[in-house]
Amino acid sequence: MVSQFSGVLQLTDLDDFITPSQECVKPVKVEKKQGRSVAKIQIEDDGSYFQVKQDGGKQKLEKAKITLNDCLACSGCITSAESVLITQQSHEEIYRVLRNNKQAGVAEQKVVVVSVSPQSRASLAARYGLSSSEAGRRLTAFFKGLGVHHVFDTSFSRTFSLLESQREFVERFHRKEQDKQALPMLASACPGWICYAEKTHGEFILPYVSSTRSPQQMMGSLVKGFFAGQQGLNPQQIYHVTVMPCYDKKLEASRPDFYLEEADTREVDCVITSGEVLKMLEEEKVLLSDVEPAPLDTMFSSVCGDELLGHAGSGSGGYLHHVFTHAARQLFGEEVKELTYKTLKNKDFQEVTLERDGVVVLRFAATYGFRNIQNLVQKLKRGKSSYHFVEVMACPSGCLNGGGQVKPLPEQNNKELLQQVEDLYREERPLVPEEDQRVAELYQSWLQSVGEERARELLHTQYHAVEKATNGLLVKW
Repeated sequence: MVSQFSGVLQLTDLDDFITPSQECVKPVKVEKKQGRSVAKIQIEDDGSYFQVKQDGGKQKLEKAKITLNDCLACSGCITSAESVLITQQSHEEIYRVLRNNKQAGVAEQKVVVVSVSPQSRASLAARYGLSSSEAGRRLTAFFKGLGVHHVFDTSFSRTFSLLESQREFVERFHRKEQDKQALPMLASACPGWICYAEKTHGEFILPYVSSTRSPQQMMGSLVKGFFAGQQGLNPQQIYHVTVMPCYDKKLEASRPDFYLEEADTREVDCVITSGEVLKMLEEEKVLLSDVEPAPLDTMFSSVCGDELLGHAGSGSGGYLHHVFTHAARQLFGEEVKELTYKTLKNKDFQEVTLERDGVVVLRFAATYGFRNIQNLVQKLKRGKSSYHFVEVMACPSGCLNGGGQVKPLPEQNNKELLQQVEDLYREERPLVPEEDQRVAELYQSWLQSVGEERARELLHTQYHAVEKATNGLLVKW
């Protein structure tokens, strides 16, 4: 059978599963019979699932067919329904828009903007033996050579996400006595986690989830809002592409919440992964290390000279780090210079606390991967969670290990490559969000001019509980 998946997926020699480290969390289906308990499931060494009967006999189970409505966006697989999204949001689409620009008159041309995530930049830097900033300058040259007009850096839009997360947490902390669902505040930057929360735990979990937009969607607001106005353009005249470390960002960009009804356009038109950028370079027969670097676009990029700036904390954005240090200062007058992380059940579940007079006044955690997320949710449901804030990410090891990152070379293993990418990511000089003058200016000039209610719409979003029919099947996960 001919594969319907995009070229970059075929390159990985994988079909449904795009990341070997994590299979679908809904792998098998079991017929649900009235009056009988759920059968025991046994997983063999080769990954096969067997139902163990009461007499000890075993029956092999077929893998469940997961549609996009069932999908939890865990980055474990690409479903057949999701492959349609990938066709609509792929590097082939970017080429189509760029070809149309060359053939169209000036009035019909699109202004093409590419916003690159720092995680993707680090992934590509590792492949070509570059620093992260060098990769950024060479990617700018590569994209502009194809006909792209502007190349921005989502570390800039992440500053907005961090500042809004800080403010939201302090506001929630002040009303925690009146609102039992104000805390813990759960970070919202990971679309895989958001999809899981909406589809699996719905109205119970969503009040805890931060309303702050992710860096991708903050950049969507900036590009289709402020930038369009500055350039005298209708948002529909801009084609906005983001380069991201995971496929779930394609789902996020497609949410109705991020569609501009009046302009009849999405805030982010196309999402491609780090691996798809590698595919573009290969199709152009170009090594990124051989591309002559170009000056960085400074309008929506955090730069110092020709170096890109990052943020302190985890490779998933540093939400725990920045919210914790801000809350310690604002709520308790404590200046925290360095965070001490305590590893709990595994390396993907870590905790940070602030004590005063021997009493813990702030307890934060970073929880990565669905097994840890499920434990967190169950503690919340039993009323046994003591956390005030949790940085939640669907991928084990976080965003630097996203399913859309560049895959290891034959002589590399995943662990070595991930360490290399993390080292490159952390080499960037961190910028304190409150000290970003360009962001401060935009708060004054852009957001104050549109009014408080509109500013909230541009920087925050909402989530929706999803009800699903099971069609008589029990999905075991």
